[in-house]
Amino acid sequence: MKTDPESFIRANTGILSPPHVPEIRLRLASEAHELWLKTEEELEEIGLPPPFWAFAWAGGQGLARHVLDHPETVRGRRVVDFASGSGLVAIAAMKAGASSVLAVDIDPWAETAVRLNAELNGVEIAFSDRNIIGEPKVADVYLAGDVFYDKGFADLLRPWLAGLARAGAAVLVGDPGRAYCPREMMTVLATYEVPVTRALEDSEVKRTTVWRFEPDDSFG
Repeated sequence: MKTDPESFIRANTGILSPPHVPEIRLRLASEAHELWLKTEEELEEIGLPPPFWAFAWAGGQGLARHVLDHPETVRGRRVVDFASGSGLVAIAAMKAGASSVLAVDIDPWAETAVRLNAELNGVEIAFSDRNIIGEPKVADVYLAGDVFYDKGFADLLRPWLAGLARAGAAVLVGDPGRAYCPREMMTVLATYEVPVTRALEDSEVKRTTVWRFEPDDSFG
């Protein structure tokens, strides 16, 4: 890496609480315009992939809110937080009583972001940067915030997440109305109005739904 992730994260974020999950503190970009709107060339010069970890996305905020409000979802269970980003959902799961949480994200910067944010909240979270799509069930609960934003990615996720549900995992997704969310494969658990940054989204509030994949053999 051209830039030390911890030094960069500490210098370019502030300690903030996501508006929909005030119980949790995260190192977030206080000015979305400055960090998110850098050009690809500027990011390449820093050695920084797009900093998804620097923002509390609506899907993650809704899913974290649901987990905190319904701790029985994760209490005493092994949890995987897929595409963890900042670690918001993983932290919520630990605060709600999960026996263990593995945060998974292929962005190498996310590992540092998750570690720093876990420390802020006094929880321990394991991390993996492996691409686990297609791997068999290893946890009781899989959580995924805002993962259906890209058609190709969604096409990979649908059969995998449905298969995990068939294998007995609880698979919960937080989605703010993305085009490729497979609503026909899931059941609504809750809906939230989540404040977001207009620089990142097309509005100041995103209606976010928490869904559960159903273990239906017709999906795959």
